[in-house]
Amino acid sequence: MKSVKKTACLYLLLLVFAVSCSNNAVLDQGTATAIVTDYLKTNPVYETEKLQLGELKFKSKSDKTELAKYKELEQKGFVEMELQQQKKKFLSKDSAYVYLLSLTDKSKPFVLKQEENKVTVKVIEYTLDEDKPVNVEKRNNKTAKVTVMLKKVKNAFSVFYKDKNTGSSFITKTFKLKFKKESGWTVSGE
Repeated sequence: MKSVKKTACLYLLLLVFAVSCSNNAVLDQGTATAIVTDYLKTNPVYETEKLQLGELKFKSKSDKTELAKYKELEQKGFVEMELQQQKKKFLSKDSAYVYLLSLTDKSKPFVLKQEENKVTVKVIEYTLDEDKPVNVEKRNNKTAKVTVMLKKVKNAFSVFYKDKNTGSSFITKTFKLKFKKESGWTVSGE
């Protein structure tokens, strides 16, 4: 009887040891969502546009919509526009305006690159759509593909956004995941 208990305890210890030593490469939707969410915090997905800074000329007829975009940014406090010159053409309803355009501190989170008279800004940012399920395609115990839906989040500079994916408010993106014994599942590429 004692040898049966010893044998059973030995098998139980071996089973616990085998389970603890095996690689814990289990990947479910919740884990995949958490991994992609963390990855997107450090590697955000966004779309950009280039804007002109400094001295800009606008015609009241042909540049009316462009001027309205800058005026909207000025009202929200992202840019400052100082009227330098205003010309009315003789016998014409068209006027020309020259503004000195500069960014304010409020625009800093959206600026990616600034040159002398140009700035590259984020116009659309993408965040994980929590309502849509994550599609996990596990290839083997060490690699997987995770496809997620990212929804478009607009900001003040979105007035300059030229939508390439008209008709949708989201994109799908696939991430490659790799399992390492030391660190677990991590994103290895897009």
